[in-house]
Amino acid sequence: MDQLVSGEKYSPYRIFTAERWAEFRADTPLTLTEDEVRRLRSLNDPVDLEEIRRVYLSMSRLLSAHVEASQLLFNQRKVFFNSSGAVKTPFIIGIAGSVAVGKSTTARVLKELLARWPSSPKVDLVTTDGFLYPNEVLRRENLMERKGFPESYDIGALLRFLSAIKAGLRNVRAPLYSHFTYDVLPGEFVTIDRPDILIFEGINVLQTRELPQDGKAVPFVSDFFDFSIYIDAEEELIHQWYVERFMRLRETAFRNPDSFFHRYSQLSADAALAIAEGLWHNINLKNLKENILPTRPRADLILKKGANHLVEEVALRRL
Repeated sequence: MDQLVSGEKYSPYRIFTAERWAEFRADTPLTLTEDEVRRLRSLNDPVDLEEIRRVYLSMSRLLSAHVEASQLLFNQRKVFFNSSGAVKTPFIIGIAGSVAVGKSTTARVLKELLARWPSSPKVDLVTTDGFLYPNEVLRRENLMERKGFPESYDIGALLRFLSAIKAGLRNVRAPLYSHFTYDVLPGEFVTIDRPDILIFEGINVLQTRELPQDGKAVPFVSDFFDFSIYIDAEEELIHQWYVERFMRLRETAFRNPDSFFHRYSQLSADAALAIAEGLWHNINLKNLKENILPTRPRADLILKKGANHLVEEVALRRL
């Protein structure tokens, strides 16, 4: 039984084609320009204004409804607990999926769309990359080849960050990461100060871990989410996108002598392709199969992309 097959009797999801999904945008206004979309999308990601209309405006409208419902419930709980001084906590949206599938573009586009609602909410975006252990630690622990796997993250720091956000604390810091140097930036942070909405993006955000037999509470990152999104595509497509992106970076960012991956720009095209294939099969594919894809059924919304890197199907968890 595959619960993500349209018409599956026992599926907890309602499944729509992208065209049907687009109808749910109703009168949601398009507040982005083509130039803005170009700046927001990642390398090799063809998202354009038409894709914003087809997929993202309906998502924006849906998330607006969820945020409003959450705020209403918060106010009702204040009355229930007779706690007039309670601080409203941010609505947290988790975005998960494989490398090269388009998580970053989705996160950035949603951030801009949500921040332009008529109520002008404050929207922040944090990625899990900053919570990776520094390369020095990963090398010492023999984990450089497992970078991006669950054990390469400082889960304690992740949980402390999200707990502080949900507690409504002010000026919570998240560490920063550089894809240029391929490492956490020592002593550099982004400060999150009580946003209305926080988008939290990363390959590992829906992952769980083994539960203790004694019934003790074990927190997961996703326990702090109010809504979760999984960006999906067939394995062969993600493989293709990963390799294509690697080869394009070889001709662009990798050419900078200060880039961690500069050595790959000095290789022949065939040698670089062999490196990309090796990285995919030995690291990223393993992580996808072992840790990322198994979390897909935990998402509230699943965006399934086709060969053109655009969304073809949307699965929304039933209420």
